[in-house]
Amino acid sequence: MTDASATAARRPGEPALTALGLSAPAPDPADASAHSFPGGGRWRTEIPSCEGPEALAVVLKEASRLDVPIHRISQGSGVWMLTDSEITEMVESTGERDIELCLFTGPRGTWDIGGSTRTDSRGAGLRARGHDAVAGCVEDAVRATELGVKCLLVADEGVLWTLHRARAAGIIPADTTLKVSALIGPVNPAAYAVYERLGADSVNVPSDLTLDHLTEIRRVSGAPMDMYIEAPDDLGGYIRMYEVAELIRRGAPLYLKFGLSKSPGIYPYGHHMRELTLATAKERVRRGRLALDLLARHGADGDMAPLGSRLPGDLQRFEISS
Repeated sequence: MTDASATAARRPGEPALTALGLSAPAPDPADASAHSFPGGGRWRTEIPSCEGPEALAVVLKEASRLDVPIHRISQGSGVWMLTDSEITEMVESTGERDIELCLFTGPRGTWDIGGSTRTDSRGAGLRARGHDAVAGCVEDAVRATELGVKCLLVADEGVLWTLHRARAAGIIPADTTLKVSALIGPVNPAAYAVYERLGADSVNVPSDLTLDHLTEIRRVSGAPMDMYIEAPDDLGGYIRMYEVAELIRRGAPLYLKFGLSKSPGIYPYGHHMRELTLATAKERVRRGRLALDLLARHGADGDMAPLGSRLPGDLQRFEISS
């Protein structure tokens, strides 16, 4: 049960506009999400595109300096782009601070030899092409979890279902969480519900969904949602900071992802991109501080989920047949 204060709308500039006779219609209480994270709270934070131990160190240092709480740190280049020692270092650093570390499984279609993703239709997209690509994602998942990683990013429905079955079978730990990438994020409530049933523990939706779209999704699913408050350019470059309070009201339980527009892509990362990667890692934390300051200014900074919380709660799943 969520109290009224947690779902009340806070609108930037509204007191001044009301004084000028330009107030907006009252929000509909029925638009508010009825869901929250297990253990309490309606929003968590995520710093994406943290591509290795050095970038992680920058993020953690800047988060401490700016007092930015972090629930999850994610990486986009993939497990296969990190050595065992690098993964172990990242696991230890995040573990010391009780932050969930999420690494991407690969390969993915845009890096494959197939040409369809380079056509005007962008056919097949980021998905895993063929049995060997799925096997590579599973190999990444097994390796990462053996090294202590507890969250895996996926960009293919078949990989998602396969990894969900793998954790049910004990091939990877049962408490491994599976996160659907923004690269294949669903854009309607029916698709969102399918991802939940395939095993997703959080689902990254595209950042161009309207507030009404979020309400539609929340009427069919309580699975945690991830959304870039500022999206990288290859995902649209949208900046929705002034909507953060309403995004939480409509989309909870919601991970606030602090991306960065006007920045070149860095996947797959290597040391040839070191300076850019470290600079953008630091700026993503600053963007997080800006968004949190806006929430505080609008009186909407309460109801954050406890730091260290990571599990999604009870979700709907397709039955796994023997």
